[in-house]
Amino acid sequence: MERTFAIIKPDAFAAGHAGKILARIYQEGFKVVGLKKLYLSKVEAEGFYYVHRERPFFGELTDFMSSGPCVVMALEADNAIMKWRDLMGATDPAKAAEGTLRREFGTSIGENATHGSDAPETAAFELSYFFAGLELL
Repeated sequence: MERTFAIIKPDAFAAGHAGKILARIYQEGFKVVGLKKLYLSKVEAEGFYYVHRERPFFGELTDFMSSGPCVVMALEADNAIMKWRDLMGATDPAKAAEGTLRREFGTSIGENATHGSDAPETAAFELSYFFAGLELL
């Protein structure tokens, strides 16, 4: 079993899609071992996305991620990182495959409904950013 980190972003939460996305997570065979609804501050969003701090979209990204509530999750499954990335689909919802979460719920590259770790090292950092060990069941 592998663990990965996932976010239902503020756009999907505001549009009322969190429940549908969570239902798909369970349907696809993930075990949710951690789940929190939170409202990131700008500073928390900047800390989380620090790897992008030199990119031109950093300010826009952190403004968006601190614009409203989101749901952060720790997911577990065989090959969880790749499985979650496949379920999310391409970053650009217009290029995402049919049946993926971003195709169904995303509206733009910036507001694409979900986030997921891209590697084991990233997952370890992201999971520890939001969850203490005792919070993961």
